[in-house]
Amino acid sequence: MDIYTLHVGQGQFVVVRGGTEAIIVDTFVPLNPQVEIVHVKAALTEILSRRPRKLVGLMVTGFDADHFNEVGLQIVLNKYRPKWIMYPRYYKQTSNATRCFRCIQGFEAATSFTKISACVSDSGGRIYRNLCNDFLLEVFSPHVDNVTSSNNGSLVCRIEERSTGASYLVTGDTESERWDSIIYYFGDYLKSDVLAAPHHGSRNGITEEAVRCIEPHTVIISAGVDNQYGHPDEEVLELFENFGCSIFVTNEFGGQSLRTRVTDSEIRTTILEV
Repeated sequence: MDIYTLHVGQGQFVVVRGGTEAIIVDTFVPLNPQVEIVHVKAALTEILSRRPRKLVGLMVTGFDADHFNEVGLQIVLNKYRPKWIMYPRYYKQTSNATRCFRCIQGFEAATSFTKISACVSDSGGRIYRNLCNDFLLEVFSPHVDNVTSSNNGSLVCRIEERSTGASYLVTGDTESERWDSIIYYFGDYLKSDVLAAPHHGSRNGITEEAVRCIEPHTVIISAGVDNQYGHPDEEVLELFENFGCSIFVTNEFGGQSLRTRVTDSEIRTTILEV
């Protein structure tokens, strides 16, 4: 499994690549970036086309513009035509979300694909075995009966590579309050090799107990250079350090895209040159 966390500023755009397939997580591409960012189209060409993998799915963790972005959607949908799009069932009505879903509807009119409104419910159906050949997807949040804010309605999903067992936990903007509930129901099942730090490394993005349950070897934080929120927070970095995690942040060294390779024998993160 290769996890490509692209330097796109204060947002998220990730490509998860297996042996034959790939999944994109979130689509943030700023129109007027304050600092130079990675050229997303060129990066996708390098990751998906020059090293051929079929993009089978798009996973949207939430409906705020730093995760759900019309520019990125157009790039992904028009060129790579995924078979399915997954997003949390909790919906935040905003002009940004309206534009993005209008984009999806236009794509839907031109091709055939599956829309998945994911959630945890008493009726089950949170484990997706047949969406990919390379990956198994397990959803831990949101729960439609227990969402207190749009951030806590974020999609939390583990992507597990079937051939190696390598795992990557997608978290969106999930906050501490929601982690208490996730741990209550799924604490024994959260263990993952790589963690996408919730809420860009925000102070209220994760708890000590959550890190203990996830046991990540590597934590990847997607945050903008000199962002106004001070992400990642020093207390959060200290928390991960106390658990012995390897930590990598996209806003270091003026901004960097990262490639995390997870194999049977090692987990290694390097700067992605595109």
